[in-house]
Amino acid sequence: MGGLAIGTGEFAAMGLLPSMADSFDISVSEAGYGVIAYAFGVVIGGPFLAVLTAHLPRQRVLIGLLAIVLAGNLATALAPEMICWLTARFISGIPHGTYYGIASLVAASMVPKGQRASAIGQVMLGLAVANLLGVPFSTWLGQVAGWETTFLVISVIALVTLALTFYFIPFVAGDSTATPIKELGVLKQADVWATLLVATIGFAGMFSLYSYITPSLQNLTGMAESTVPWMLMAWGAGMVIGNIVGGKCADRAMVPSLYGILIWNALFLAAFAFFATDIWSSVILLFLIGCGFALVPALQSRLMDVASNAQSLGATLNHSAFNLSNALGAWLGGIALSVGFGWESPAIVGAVLAAIGIPVFALSLVLARREG
Repeated sequence: MGGLAIGTGEFAAMGLLPSMADSFDISVSEAGYGVIAYAFGVVIGGPFLAVLTAHLPRQRVLIGLLAIVLAGNLATALAPEMICWLTARFISGIPHGTYYGIASLVAASMVPKGQRASAIGQVMLGLAVANLLGVPFSTWLGQVAGWETTFLVISVIALVTLALTFYFIPFVAGDSTATPIKELGVLKQADVWATLLVATIGFAGMFSLYSYITPSLQNLTGMAESTVPWMLMAWGAGMVIGNIVGGKCADRAMVPSLYGILIWNALFLAAFAFFATDIWSSVILLFLIGCGFALVPALQSRLMDVASNAQSLGATLNHSAFNLSNALGAWLGGIALSVGFGWESPAIVGAVLAAIGIPVFALSLVLARREG
């Protein structure tokens, strides 16, 4: 439920960019700043909250984070002008990384180490389901009832999740030995930074396309705007499959799995740019690109390995990196569009970014051996 609320709140904005652009009388590429604002909320808020709350009981932390999710999405729905909207998007992103990081730690503590990536994948399944069901529904709802309605519904989901967390998540102690200095000590490790760079660059390719998916599909295939929510279900279905398979593969062979996922993403993002010219080829390619979400549980588990002495901050930093990739992808995709490269250009930018992630991952392995 937490993944559904947070994931829908994050990705629904991308599917509703044209509607929000019309509402504030700005261009679609300018509306992309809302995506960037959310991402920077994650990047800045995640590490800050992780350091401050590492010693607190996990359930209380999750409840506090969900309260911020509720407030941020409610403020988004009620924003009277663009600056208020951007501020609300930033606030909405603040709890994102810490929520997934803490939830991942709780899940990982419940299983043997050899099943950790799979357990993390189950936590992230909420985010995948958000893209399978939550985002298509919210995009449709935003088109027929106004984008503000979408964020009001997300606020209700966050409220329900808060109540469920209070009643059903058991007491899980925080790290009683955690201190800000101890947590921040992980930032001295070069292999941690390299792993974060893999997430930032390697996953930015997916966001380069996803940030502008509605206008890209409309212009490349000629489909009506009302068809886009159903197309997004193909992406979401791929994310669900990738999330499950990625976790299992990472448990069995972490390094080969990460190489394979990065190559997969580069290939199918490039394929979208050249072959997504009709609805059926777009459906297939969106599903295959969505499968690249397998990178998330794999890298989450990898980062927990290299950040062993600062689990809260390490688990959270992964999501800060993924949302920095969100901002990077949206920014570079927007640049490609603004200079007139065409609606296939975000996918091309995405393929290049995913390909760059491959040598960056190789560098992270070298650094990890030296740190070890």
